[in-house]
Amino acid sequence: MTTSVTTTHVSGLASPLHQDYQRFLLLGNRRAPHTLHVHESGYRSGTINTDAFGLRYSHCAGKRYSAAERGSAPRINLLVGGSTALGIGASSDEHTVASHLSMLTGEAWLSLAGCGLNASQELLLFLTHQHRLGEVGHVVLLSGLNTLAHEALGEVLAGPHDPLQAKAHQAYLNSFNEGMPPVGQARRESLWQRLGQALAPRRQQPVPNWSLSAPEKRLARAADSIGRTLRQWERMLADSHATLTFILQPLLPWCRETLPAGEQAMLAALKQQPRNFDRLLDGAFDSQLHMAFFRRIKSQADPVPCYDMNSMLSSSPVFGADLFVDRLHLNDLGNNALAKVITAKLGLAQERHAQRKATPIKLV
Repeated sequence: MTTSVTTTHVSGLASPLHQDYQRFLLLGNRRAPHTLHVHESGYRSGTINTDAFGLRYSHCAGKRYSAAERGSAPRINLLVGGSTALGIGASSDEHTVASHLSMLTGEAWLSLAGCGLNASQELLLFLTHQHRLGEVGHVVLLSGLNTLAHEALGEVLAGPHDPLQAKAHQAYLNSFNEGMPPVGQARRESLWQRLGQALAPRRQQPVPNWSLSAPEKRLARAADSIGRTLRQWERMLADSHATLTFILQPLLPWCRETLPAGEQAMLAALKQQPRNFDRLLDGAFDSQLHMAFFRRIKSQADPVPCYDMNSMLSSSPVFGADLFVDRLHLNDLGNNALAKVITAKLGLAQERHAQRKATPIKLV
């Protein structure tokens, strides 16, 4: 098992882990236009690996699992969502939330996740692979923020045409990377080149003016979209033995009132170079808006059980440590904390030993 990465640059992810994810996400641009885009299929690296469908492997009891390679598991469970569920930020496939859930429950959890997918696309991804999954036990949607970002992106795309603006949001669509910072090719520059860069006046890249509606409106539309989709999930799974749970994924400003030192440095770096994904969430970082957003999702999704990881994560014993590599992705410790909170909240850890009605474990 790969050792957890404990040191990060202020940009968030450590190198070469950072470069592994960048190469992985950039290769995704080669997707076929007639299929639902997930990621590069058969990708191999020390950090992230994917199956024949571009889905990331999870690990359970020394074996790897995916929709393409589910082996002889009597039943599987699904972790559905975007890049947080995929595990962007984890040092290896063994350190994703899905792999930690597998370790804690003793059952295989598949990562049915894709960077940038909104609620409707998550459902479509399940429908695409449903016939390959066999018996499904638990379906946990760790999601929410991509749907909110898509509401803003729709407004940007519908706005007046401007070459600079068009270039900015086309770059976002092409990269499909939920705000991962670019990494340049490492090359040694001459002394004169370095001196020239040091003496040259700094030129700020112009930031396109994205005119977005009030965050309350975007949050309400996103909550309604998530709620409708969750009811579709519920109707689709009604005739199976699967259980369905929605968990609003953590967002750093919604989770914490005070930040550990590493996350403070990371946010300071992000403010110097805002990412498109962060800008699509503009105005939505307020905690009161967050609570109204979750309440509306829960109301619209009824009777699907809904939980808010932004309020639950503080129950983790490691909550005071550096858990985030940027505003929405987590490191190995953060993924492990998420998995433990999910396991405890849903009472999943008891399933390997006893009936599903056993008392949920306590966080220790």
